[in-house]
Amino acid sequence: MERRIVIGDIHGCNKTFKKLLFEVLAIRSEDKIYVLGDFVDRGPDSIGVINTILELKENAYQIYCLRGNHEQLMIDSVNNVSSYFQWLLNGGDSTMEDFGVRRFQDFPKSYQDFINSTVYYVELADFILVHAGLNFKKANLFEDTTAMLWSRKIKPVDAKLGNRKLIHGHTPIPLESLLQQTGNCINLDGGCVFKNQGKGQGYLVALLLDTMEFVYTECIDILINEGKE
Repeated sequence: MERRIVIGDIHGCNKTFKKLLFEVLAIRSEDKIYVLGDFVDRGPDSIGVINTILELKENAYQIYCLRGNHEQLMIDSVNNVSSYFQWLLNGGDSTMEDFGVRRFQDFPKSYQDFINSTVYYVELADFILVHAGLNFKKANLFEDTTAMLWSRKIKPVDAKLGNRKLIHGHTPIPLESLLQQTGNCINLDGGCVFKNQGKGQGYLVALLLDTMEFVYTECIDILINEGKE
């Protein structure tokens, strides 16, 4: 039976990502897996996370990848010096170390193509998936792509969501608070890469959309560089 699974921010924690996928969720080819962006930066194995996703695609798993603010910083760094240094300051240095280069445009083309192929949102009949949030002041919820990547304080407008729920990541919250969420706006960022900061974080979280069940695992990657979210 097909499951629809949404996974929050991974940030280079590939061992944890693989444990969640293959041990905790025991994913199957008929599942539809949605990853909410921020695959890279800060964690020890950004290239491994991308490789895991690409391998899933090659093996006919249905995985859909949204764009996070970190992926956008990578893309923008090609033509914008400010974005390049912002990316560095927010964990991009660890990703470039993984690839052995100092610029996104020097990544192998297959990895550049993957990052550039990520989408700002996924709209389902009963859910809207984005990395960060939506600008509910806009008549068209999907017009403001900056809000989809960067917004923090989300105030959903029920009339605009209709019968849909908004599922997002981007802002890490303690697992205890995450698991208590109800309503039409759900945050799946358990701060996987912040496990050593004593804020009740350090978990990679998934949501089974058809049952609204949270599934999670504690970060098992060895983290060296941690920073701002």
